[in-house]
Amino acid sequence: MAVTSKGVDLTTDLGFLKLRNPVLTASGTFGYGLEFEPYMDLRKLGGIVVKGLYYRPREGNPPPRLVETASGLINAIGLQGVGVEAFAEKVLPKLRRIDTAVIVNVCGADDDEYAAVVDFLNTREGIAAYELNISCPNVKTEGLCPALSPRTTFDLVKRIKAASRRPVITKLSPNVTSVVEIAQAAEEAGTDAVALVNTFLAMAVDLETRRPKLGNVFGGLSGPAIKPIALRMVYQVASRLKVPVIGMGGIMTGTDALEFLVAGAAAVEVGTASFVDPDAAARIVAEIESWCQARGVAAVRDIVGTIRVP
Repeated sequence: MAVTSKGVDLTTDLGFLKLRNPVLTASGTFGYGLEFEPYMDLRKLGGIVVKGLYYRPREGNPPPRLVETASGLINAIGLQGVGVEAFAEKVLPKLRRIDTAVIVNVCGADDDEYAAVVDFLNTREGIAAYELNISCPNVKTEGLCPALSPRTTFDLVKRIKAASRRPVITKLSPNVTSVVEIAQAAEEAGTDAVALVNTFLAMAVDLETRRPKLGNVFGGLSGPAIKPIALRMVYQVASRLKVPVIGMGGIMTGTDALEFLVAGAAAVEVGTASFVDPDAAARIVAEIESWCQARGVAAVRDIVGTIRVP
């Protein structure tokens, strides 16, 4: 048991993966992890979820690709990335030197590409799990993605689970009528866990030019603005599923993270906060520890799902 000097056990067991603590970095906000080595000790994290990988290199969307908004950030990066071959040859060997879990966010233009990415990475060492990104809203027109339908979610998750030699975490979209229905489809298809929420489909307008502020017109809204909705969705899904839930959406502090844990999340991902404070994820780990110590909580897992609902 990994007990800190303050006596708080932060270890987190997802069933298929044991983490040093419940704090992961969210894909797309932390690069490949190595970019943050000058700012923090990556070993302090529960794990790193690297930015989304397609099979081949991807340029992403035309600029502008980032817009600040009230209490949030809209991004339309378009999943720019180096592709699986460069990742496996140049990035993964360096990540293997770091004593923390590495989770690869898997992307695809179609089901075949998702499967090809997983097939290629299956033989590479140093990967703890795959996060199946079926929910990014800033790639296709008006945010279309597999996670908008229970049927397409089920079919893709089932195919990737059959192809994967590692646990699969399915990352869900909030841009749906019933996120529980989508989550249940992923669970039925065999996912080992679900992660939610990805960003909300959004846009921004330049009033002077009367043009969209993003080159892609639409983007994904993240940051504190989405936290109350994300928290509600995590609670709803965690209340209905048997597989672990990883929560995210506007987590800026340890208190934010603890609210997600109390609502039923087994672990959390920190995203937009890393743009504001490169050390945010490690700081949030320390704040969780301090909160537990101050209240006599011996193990962080003891507060998971303890919300009191009338």
